[in-house]
Amino acid sequence: MRRREVIAGAAGLAALGGGAIAVGEWNPLESGAAVDPIELETIDAPGSTAGTATIPEPGRVTFVELFATWCNVCQDMMEPLGRVHDDVDGDVQFVSVTGEPIGNTITREDVADWWREHDGDWPVALDPDLELTEALDGSGVPYAFVLDADNVVTWSGRGRKSADEIRSAIDAAGGE
Repeated sequence: MRRREVIAGAAGLAALGGGAIAVGEWNPLESGAAVDPIELETIDAPGSTAGTATIPEPGRVTFVELFATWCNVCQDMMEPLGRVHDDVDGDVQFVSVTGEPIGNTITREDVADWWREHDGDWPVALDPDLELTEALDGSGVPYAFVLDADNVVTWSGRGRKSADEIRSAIDAAGGE
Protein backbone atom coordinates (compact mmCIF):
# COMPACT_ATOMS: atom_id res chain seq x y z
CA MET A 1 0.00 0.00 0.00
CA ARG A 2 1.35 3.39 -0.89
CA ARG A 3 1.90 6.12 1.72
CA ARG A 4 -0.80 8.34 0.17
CA GLU A 5 -3.38 5.55 0.56
CA VAL A 6 -2.38 4.99 4.19
CA ILE A 7 -2.69 8.71 4.95
CA ALA A 8 -6.04 8.94 3.17
CA GLY A 9 -7.31 5.89 5.05
CA ALA A 10 -6.16 7.24 8.40
CA ALA A 11 -7.74 10.63 7.72
CA GLY A 12 -10.99 8.95 6.70
CA LEU A 13 -10.97 6.81 9.83
CA ALA A 14 -10.46 9.89 12.02
CA ALA A 15 -13.30 11.74 10.26
CA LEU A 16 -15.71 8.82 10.62
CA GLY A 17 -14.82 8.07 14.22
CA GLY A 18 -14.69 11.69 15.31
CA GLY A 19 -11.37 10.97 16.97
CA ALA A 20 -8.04 12.62 16.62
CA ILE A 21 -5.26 10.97 14.72
CA ALA A 22 -1.96 12.40 13.64
CA VAL A 23 0.10 10.97 10.84
CA GLY A 24 3.84 11.35 10.69
CA GLU A 25 7.14 10.31 12.18
CA TRP A 26 8.12 13.54 13.95
CA ASN A 27 8.07 13.29 17.73
CA PRO A 28 8.18 16.74 19.38
CA LEU A 29 9.31 15.31 22.71
CA GLU A 30 12.36 13.68 21.13
CA SER A 31 13.21 16.47 18.71
CA GLY A 32 13.63 19.32 21.18
CA ALA A 33 12.20 21.63 18.50
CA ALA A 34 9.73 24.35 19.43
CA VAL A 35 6.09 23.86 18.49
CA ASP A 36 4.79 26.74 16.41
CA PRO A 37 1.87 28.51 18.11
CA ILE A 38 -1.54 27.92 16.53
CA GLU A 39 -4.62 30.09 16.97
CA LEU A 40 -7.67 28.01 17.90
CA GLU A 41 -11.27 28.92 18.56
CA THR A 42 -12.31 28.82 22.21
CA ILE A 43 -15.92 28.23 23.19
CA ASP A 44 -18.23 29.78 25.76
CA ALA A 45 -18.20 27.28 28.63
CA PRO A 46 -17.34 27.40 32.34
CA GLY A 47 -13.85 28.93 32.67
CA SER A 48 -13.74 29.57 28.92
CA THR A 49 -14.93 32.45 26.78
CA ALA A 50 -15.83 32.46 23.11
CA GLY A 51 -12.96 33.81 21.04
CA THR A 52 -9.52 32.52 20.18
CA ALA A 53 -6.37 31.42 21.99
CA THR A 54 -2.81 31.05 20.79
CA ILE A 55 -1.58 27.61 21.82
CA PRO A 56 1.10 27.18 23.03
CA GLU A 57 1.42 30.70 24.38
CA PRO A 58 4.95 31.99 23.67
CA GLY A 59 6.96 32.84 26.78
CA ARG A 60 4.74 30.84 29.13
CA VAL A 61 4.61 27.22 30.30
CA THR A 62 1.63 25.56 28.61
CA PHE A 63 -0.39 22.48 29.56
CA VAL A 64 -2.54 21.04 26.75
CA GLU A 65 -4.88 18.10 27.04
CA LEU A 66 -6.42 16.57 23.91
CA PHE A 67 -9.84 15.13 24.75
CA ALA A 68 -13.17 14.04 23.28
CA THR A 69 -16.65 14.13 24.78
CA TRP A 70 -17.25 10.47 23.86
CA CYS A 71 -14.15 9.32 25.77
CA ASN A 72 -14.78 7.76 29.20
CA VAL A 73 -11.14 8.13 30.26
CA CYS A 74 -11.33 11.83 29.30
CA GLN A 75 -14.35 12.12 31.59
CA ASP A 76 -12.42 10.44 34.41
CA MET A 77 -9.51 12.86 33.91
CA MET A 78 -11.61 15.97 34.55
CA GLU A 79 -11.30 15.74 38.35
CA PRO A 80 -7.48 15.47 38.51
CA LEU A 81 -7.15 18.12 35.78
CA GLY A 82 -9.37 20.43 37.82
CA ARG A 83 -7.15 19.99 40.87
CA VAL A 84 -4.00 20.79 38.88
CA HIS A 85 -5.66 23.77 37.22
CA ASP A 86 -6.64 25.18 40.62
CA ASP A 87 -3.00 24.84 41.77
CA VAL A 88 -1.43 26.56 38.74
CA ASP A 89 -4.22 28.95 37.76
CA GLY A 90 -2.70 32.04 36.18
CA ASP A 91 0.89 30.80 36.22
CA VAL A 92 0.47 28.34 33.35
CA GLN A 93 -1.53 28.40 30.13
CA PHE A 94 -3.92 25.53 30.85
CA VAL A 95 -6.22 24.41 28.05
CA SER A 96 -8.14 21.36 26.89
CA VAL A 97 -8.63 20.87 23.15
CA THR A 98 -11.07 18.70 21.24
CA GLY A 99 -10.62 17.66 17.63
CA GLU A 100 -14.20 16.45 17.31
CA PRO A 101 -15.98 17.37 14.05
CA ILE A 102 -18.01 20.39 15.20
CA GLY A 103 -21.10 20.83 13.05
CA ASN A 104 -21.24 17.19 11.97
CA THR A 105 -22.05 14.93 14.92
CA ILE A 106 -21.45 17.42 17.73
CA THR A 107 -22.07 21.12 18.30
CA ARG A 108 -20.28 23.79 20.33
CA GLU A 109 -23.23 23.64 22.72
CA ASP A 110 -22.74 19.87 23.14
CA VAL A 111 -19.10 20.46 24.11
CA ALA A 112 -20.08 23.28 26.51
CA ASP A 113 -22.76 21.08 28.10
CA TRP A 114 -20.28 18.20 28.54
CA TRP A 115 -17.75 20.67 29.99
CA ARG A 116 -20.31 21.98 32.49
CA GLU A 117 -21.50 18.47 33.41
CA HIS A 118 -17.92 17.35 34.17
CA ASP A 119 -16.90 20.48 36.12
CA GLY A 120 -14.52 21.94 33.55
CA ASP A 121 -13.40 25.41 34.66
CA TRP A 122 -10.55 26.36 32.32
CA PRO A 123 -10.34 27.25 28.63
CA VAL A 124 -11.61 24.73 26.12
CA ALA A 125 -10.67 25.04 22.44
CA LEU A 126 -11.59 23.43 19.14
CA ASP A 127 -9.08 21.89 16.74
CA PRO A 128 -11.35 21.00 13.81
CA ASP A 129 -8.51 20.70 11.30
CA LEU A 130 -6.31 18.85 13.83
CA GLU A 131 -3.55 21.46 13.40
CA LEU A 132 -2.47 21.43 17.04
CA THR A 133 -3.03 17.70 17.33
CA GLU A 134 -0.73 17.15 14.37
CA ALA A 135 1.86 19.68 15.60
CA LEU A 136 2.05 17.79 18.91
CA ASP A 137 1.97 14.40 17.17
CA GLY A 138 -1.02 13.52 19.34
CA SER A 139 -2.61 10.22 18.49
CA GLY A 140 -5.64 9.35 20.52
CA VAL A 141 -7.34 10.82 23.57
CA PRO A 142 -6.75 11.72 26.27
CA TYR A 143 -3.26 12.87 25.48
CA ALA A 144 -1.57 15.54 27.59
CA PHE A 145 1.45 17.72 26.88
CA VAL A 146 3.56 20.18 28.85
CA LEU A 147 5.55 22.75 26.90
CA ASP A 148 8.13 25.06 28.45
CA ALA A 149 8.27 28.83 27.91
CA ASP A 150 10.17 28.22 24.65
CA ASN A 151 7.27 26.04 23.36
CA VAL A 152 9.34 22.86 23.54
CA VAL A 153 7.47 19.72 24.66
CA THR A 154 9.04 18.60 27.94
CA TRP A 155 6.49 15.91 28.86
CA SER A 156 3.65 14.00 27.28
CA GLY A 157 1.39 11.23 28.45
CA ARG A 158 -1.50 9.28 27.00
CA GLY A 159 -4.35 7.84 29.05
CA ARG A 160 -5.01 8.22 32.77
CA LYS A 161 -2.58 10.40 34.69
CA SER A 162 -2.63 11.43 38.33
CA ALA A 163 -2.81 15.06 39.39
CA ASP A 164 0.62 14.63 41.02
CA GLU A 165 2.16 13.32 37.79
CA ILE A 166 0.77 16.23 35.77
CA ARG A 167 1.76 18.81 38.38
CA SER A 168 5.31 17.40 38.56
CA ALA A 169 5.62 17.68 34.77
CA ILE A 170 4.43 21.29 34.86
CA ASP A 171 6.83 22.12 37.71
CA ALA A 172 9.75 20.51 35.83
CA ALA A 173 9.00 22.74 32.82
CA GLY A 174 9.27 25.85 35.00
CA GLY A 175 5.60 26.33 35.71
CA GLU A 176 5.99 26.48 39.48
